[in-house]
Amino acid sequence: MKTKSNFVCSNCGATYAKWAGRCENCNEWNTLIEQVVNPAEEQNAKTAIAKGQVSGKALTPDKIGDIVPSDAKARLKTEFKDLNAVLGGGILQGSVSLLAGQPGIGKSTLLMQICSFVSNDVPVLYISGEESAGQVKLRATRLGANSENLFFASSTSANDIAKTIESNNYRLVIVDSIQTLAMNEISSAPGTVSQVNNCGNLIIRAAKATDTAVIIVGHVTKDGTLAGPKVLEHLVDVVLNFEGDRYGGFKTVRAVKNRFGSTSEVAIFEMNEEGLKEVENPSATLLAERTNTDGSIILATLEGTRGVLVEIQALVNKTNFGYPKRTASGFDLNRLNLLIAVLERRTKLKLSESDIFINVVGGLKLQDSAADLAVCMAIASACAKRKLNEKYVVFGEVGLGGEIRSAFRPDQRINEAKKLGFTKAIAPAAAKNPFVLPVKDLRNALIKYMEK
Repeated sequence: MKTKSNFVCSNCGATYAKWAGRCENCNEWNTLIEQVVNPAEEQNAKTAIAKGQVSGKALTPDKIGDIVPSDAKARLKTEFKDLNAVLGGGILQGSVSLLAGQPGIGKSTLLMQICSFVSNDVPVLYISGEESAGQVKLRATRLGANSENLFFASSTSANDIAKTIESNNYRLVIVDSIQTLAMNEISSAPGTVSQVNNCGNLIIRAAKATDTAVIIVGHVTKDGTLAGPKVLEHLVDVVLNFEGDRYGGFKTVRAVKNRFGSTSEVAIFEMNEEGLKEVENPSATLLAERTNTDGSIILATLEGTRGVLVEIQALVNKTNFGYPKRTASGFDLNRLNLLIAVLERRTKLKLSESDIFINVVGGLKLQDSAADLAVCMAIASACAKRKLNEKYVVFGEVGLGGEIRSAFRPDQRINEAKKLGFTKAIAPAAAKNPFVLPVKDLRNALIKYMEK
């Protein structure tokens, strides 16, 4: 029997008979992946659907008041206080979490440290489809993971992994990674849309049936988004993003989806020889080597619900080419271009013939709209060669008219600045606090507070 090929969108799962540059369903580019379809499998699927229409049974629902909520179950605590907060209080039994991050950032290190701590109380199984037992043993030895309750297995069979979870011998199972797994009943290669979908479904069913907590590792694309079909993110309970520079700086874990807690919390780590360590006071660490020069501004930002002070550095230099260069590290480049346009239009700064470079010290990636004012003042400081008072912090969103708009949770930002000895905050007038030097527009902020 001949086989045929379909092209499946890795983002939304839509199927096409031939390849196209853009998926017509979700409008994403270069997401169509070729997948071999066995006509026998296709016929079996059609037969199963026809049988399913007549073989179903009526459900027996429970009264909503008699149902025990998921949060009533005991959670498995990790050794990291902030990671527990990101997860909503710890790893919930029966939950399935998906951890994604760049290669080499420390996903396996973090999971081994979680396994080491949790296995002091309950049996834990670490399953790897990428590494041998010897490789994992070396990491476990380095991190001091030698509990009697910690077990290891190497497998790429989703069927075997699901059967192992169904044995109900382990309270936490780590699967590293979903892209290496394959089901025996599906002929396509590991990592394809159908394999990831079906392997994910198989493992999730086993976890829910036995009340076993499962953490699945997922690969990311070159753009930093989770590889594989989008439906995988919908299937799991928690999606964690592990971000940062793998060569140094801080690393953060955020929940972009959490059925059992908030998505506003963040855990901040730094890597050393003994593994990942939580950063208790990131503001002090980030500002420890700061020198007060032109182009340097201290931003009072938020990481989750925690106030953090971070240095914004700007460098403005006359361009040697016809087209000026704009570069941003840790800040959105499109947002930077917009702020440069606002600076040129609403102030007397001439930036059209200058290269502009922005750096967020410490490897953090800012997603806070209140960073606008600090970035604008850093650029103005570097361009005019003027400094800001070293005891001032800055925060506020900048509108297209040059107006300074209110920031989210100003009190947390101000409290963090006070703890580190800062005396004033240049911030929107809406933040009514004696600590604040209120500014209504960008031009006023630059004229009033930039020193020669």
